[in-house]
Amino acid sequence: MGAVIPVVIVAGFLGSGKTTLLNYLLRNNRGTRIGVVVNDFGAVNIDAMLVAGQVDAMVSLGNGCVCCAVDVSELDDLFAQLAQPRSAVDVIVVEASGLAEPRNLIRMVVANPNPRIGYGGLVEVVDAEQFGETSNRHPELISHLKLADLVLVNKADRVTPEALTALRAQITKWVDQVPVYATTHGRVDPGLLFDERTREEPKVAQQLSFDALLDDHDHDDPDHRHFHDDYVSVSFTSERPLNPRALVDFLENPPHGLFRAKGCVAFAVEGERRKFEMHLVGRHVTFTPGTWARGEQRVSSLVLIGAGLDADAALERLRATVFEGDSPLDDQAMLGIWRYTPSMV
Repeated sequence: MGAVIPVVIVAGFLGSGKTTLLNYLLRNNRGTRIGVVVNDFGAVNIDAMLVAGQVDAMVSLGNGCVCCAVDVSELDDLFAQLAQPRSAVDVIVVEASGLAEPRNLIRMVVANPNPRIGYGGLVEVVDAEQFGETSNRHPELISHLKLADLVLVNKADRVTPEALTALRAQITKWVDQVPVYATTHGRVDPGLLFDERTREEPKVAQQLSFDALLDDHDHDDPDHRHFHDDYVSVSFTSERPLNPRALVDFLENPPHGLFRAKGCVAFAVEGERRKFEMHLVGRHVTFTPGTWARGEQRVSSLVLIGAGLDADAALERLRATVFEGDSPLDDQAMLGIWRYTPSMV
């Protein structure tokens, strides 16, 4: 059947920087094939290529990516095309119209029957300079933020540090534990949004650096401000099986700033020998039961990715999910896992 292709929705008001972000991802994805879907009938400039009002018209980009413009009602058909193995797409990024209702797009992705399509999260892009005025005129934008799995405060270089801090604090009040990430010119490491085909595995609690990508400024400039210093990846491994109830509690009440989590886990439940693949994007959790390969050790391994994530605190909470009892738990302990297993609901 092939791997599940995540669908990442990029939304935000007109002029917030969605297309700039998309262009940056296309130029800096290091080998990942991106299927780009533009939900807009207007003239959309994608990586210097013009797609003007062409519904269902697919355009091949020079880096192996694919771009197309569609009506939102036709997304299912397009997803089916992009999910075909011959398309060789690793991730699909949907750039929503500046006036789109994100809730409808999320529903379409989550309800999509194609087993190769999975929800990859809603990224809401905010204009740091204009959001105060814009949200006053369009208060529904605040409700859009509350649906987000990640909020990008773009154009952070256009406001003072004090104003940026105040805006992030206000947005955090609205979105609670959802990461609020400041950036400029749409520069977000693709590894924060989706798995890159050729990236190296991160080390435990490694602070990921953008220096290799952002080489168009002077790092010796004392006035230069970094807006990406809070993106962290954390790895966790346990040779002892986990307590499913404790893991579900961790996922349902995640550490502040956690955006994505993935990995495979073994559970300390009587008669349960399966390997469970786990994915979390924002508040969306899925478990897929499978089998361990012949000779494969039953080791639980998870990777957490987030903005402003406290690595030490996250690891401490994960260690608390390790089962320390002498006798396995009964099968009732798996009820929380089955709630997030598609084949069981």
